Amino acid sequence: MTTAPIRADDGLRAPGAGGGLRRTFQNRYLLRLLVRRELRARYKGSLLGLGWSYVRPAVHFAVYFYVIGVFLGMDRQIDDFPVYLFAGMVLVNLFTETLHSATRSVTGNAALVRKVFLPREMFPAASALVSLVHFLPGFLILLGGAVAAGWRPSPAGIGAAVLGFTIIVVLGFGVGLLCAAVNVFFRDLEQAVDISMIVITWSVPMIYPWTHVQTHAPGWVLDVYLANPLVSAVSLFQRAFWYPGADGGFAFPPDLYARACESLAVSVLVFIAGHAAFARMQKRFAQEL
Repeated sequence: MTTAPIRADDGLRAPGAGGGLRRTFQNRYLLRLLVRRELRARYKGSLLGLGWSYVRPAVHFAVYFYVIGVFLGMDRQIDDFPVYLFAGMVLVNLFTETLHSATRSVTGNAALVRKVFLPREMFPAASALVSLVHFLPGFLILLGGAVAAGWRPSPAGIGAAVLGFTIIVVLGFGVGLLCAAVNVFFRDLEQAVDISMIVITWSVPMIYPWTHVQTHAPGWVLDVYLANPLVSAVSLFQRAFWYPGADGGFAFPPDLYARACESLAVSVLVFIAGHAAFARMQKRFAQEL
């Protein structure tokens, strides 16, 4: 008696197929659960809870303002220095927190990665969304300070803010995807990312004006500095929220909007490369973890 061969069902697919970012954002319920889980884990046993999202940027700002602004006199060189400083700080904090949390997102959920199939991109995506939750309190503080300093909304300012924000989100998520994948195989990357936070803070015109680089560094250093997408994003946010209330004598980096468009293009390329690397390496996540 011969047995008829079993034909593959066209409706079935191999485990892990059909994942990716598209599947991640289609599973909004799971994504929402991961975001809530990460927030609860971060503030478990905390009296203030999400209130720390207000305390942290306030303390961070106070340290830089008094040390750099008051003690070193930067507030006498830059009009409305507190708004100038905080406009850059909220974006830099968004980028660094996205990169920091996304790098640890897969290794921090090792048990789920080993036992449950769901799109692996969901972990860095949830970390990025948590970073956006923490960005909102700082942004509200910035709006309040900008209004008190004389800021009023304008189409040009809103456009600059949206462009700067988009650069940060796309670039941060793209680098975060790459680091999340590489960190599964080389855990030293976590320490390297932590060290990079120090460099990132001082590599943008947040604590000082960009003209300090123009004055004290060689021309090629200035070119490299201005090519940094973070510099364009921070300058755009300052153009949106600080410049309308300032005295108007400040000059932003030359060709700011052209450089910003180039920065956005670079950010998109980094995102594509990061996602491709993540998709390629995720096949070995379970066995490495």
